[in-house]
Parts: sequence; C-alpha cells; structure tokens
Amino acid sequence: MESLLPMIIQLVSGAVGGNAAGAALKNLSLGSTGNSVVGAIGGLLGSMAASGQLEGMIGNIVGGGAGGAILLAIVGFIKKSMAKK
Repeated sequence: MESLLPMIIQLVSGAVGGNAAGAALKNLSLGSTGNSVVGAIGGLLGSMAASGQLEGMIGNIVGGGAGGAILLAIVGFIKKSMAKK
C-alpha cells in the first residue's frame, strides 16, 4: 500500500488541477469527466517530472496538480484547434 499512496495522491491532485484549469480556461475545458481524466494522466506525468525538484508528498501534490493543469491546457488547445477545421 505504501507504494500506491504516492500514485493515488498524484492521480487525485492531477484531477483537481485539471478541473481547476478547466474552470479557469473555460474555452479549453473538456467537461468534468474529460478534465478529470486528462488531469489525472497529467498528474502522473507531472509528478515524475517534479520528483527531482520536490520531495515527498508535497512534490506529489504540486507536481500532480501542475501536470494535470498543463496537460489539460495542451489537450484542450489541440481539441479546439482541430474543431476549427
């Protein structure tokens, strides 16, 4: 269970970050479910990138939230760009 806790924290903080970014950037939002799924994936990726910078639970939360928000913005931008065509 100890090895799963950081991953769960990353997924949850990523989903929160994705939903926060979706609320702030309404034109890039993918809806609640889309924001949560993309945010959770971004949370895992963001925490891996931040693991060398920040240690422990704080690193998981900050990296997960930031990764979720960034990936949501990227995916939302790509979706919006493709819809224009």
